[in-house]
Amino acid sequence: MELGVGLPTAGAIASPDAIVRVAKAAEELGYAAVWTFERVLRPVGKIAMLGVPEPQELPELYRNVFEPLVTLSHVAASTSRVKLGTSVIDALLHPPVVLARRFATLDQFSGGRVIAGLGQGWMKEEFETAGVPTSRKGAGFDEAVAALRAAWGPDPVSFDGRFYKIAPSEINPKPVQEKIPVVVGAMTPKGIERAARIADGINPVVFSRDQLLQVSSAFLNAAKEFGRDPDELSVIGRANVDITGKPVDGDRPFLAGSPEQIVEDLATLDGHRVDQVLFANNASVDLDTELDLLRRLAELAGLKAV
Repeated sequence: MELGVGLPTAGAIASPDAIVRVAKAAEELGYAAVWTFERVLRPVGKIAMLGVPEPQELPELYRNVFEPLVTLSHVAASTSRVKLGTSVIDALLHPPVVLARRFATLDQFSGGRVIAGLGQGWMKEEFETAGVPTSRKGAGFDEAVAALRAAWGPDPVSFDGRFYKIAPSEINPKPVQEKIPVVVGAMTPKGIERAARIADGINPVVFSRDQLLQVSSAFLNAAKEFGRDPDELSVIGRANVDITGKPVDGDRPFLAGSPEQIVEDLATLDGHRVDQVLFANNASVDLDTELDLLRRLAELAGLKAV
């Protein structure tokens, strides 16, 4: 199983220097990928949030979030091997051709290291800001992914859909990779089915071992029903957890705690189809501590340093 690292693009230690240092350390320690995410804005006041019965303020973490693809372009210049992924960009907030060219440009600058992690988005205020109706979710997301892939394909590119149209055109640069992998952030039955039908992988947030394995199994089984080869697809879990220097006593979330505790949890995934776990440390307090925790986790997990 591979391990990935969520870059410090938001929160207490977020800065250009911290982002580059974590990315370089991740590559040197043998992590497979570094990841960014998108937050267009943080509304002031309480808003409706997924899975929360009453409106709440968004966490302060989202007050300052570095733009994901610009960040990865900068990281690409300081690294040479580690994959560069988004977990996730909300595809519906961007014109597909514009987003396709940004991903392709990053793939060119990085020598073919891009993973396009996409989601539908959920925040009403972000859809309003982008001028896109929330009703576009579902069929509109399917079409956005299809339009992205069309733009990455041979010229002349053309697309004629319900929501997006591309006149026969030359759209360049093309990616270095023959096929930029598209992984979809999804956890609901409909989202899992959609990922199995249109994506190259699934990227669920991890809440428990059972939940992660259920998503993996449902995704791979659905892909098989759609006539796809599960061995060609990937399952990449996102662990938004507190990584701590000392062990956590008592109950703790799956994949949270000290590096020693995390490695024990990772071992319980052996023999199951989880291809990568990416760690986004919610407990980051300073850069030196973050780098030390990454080193300890890499050594205990048996990653091969470069």
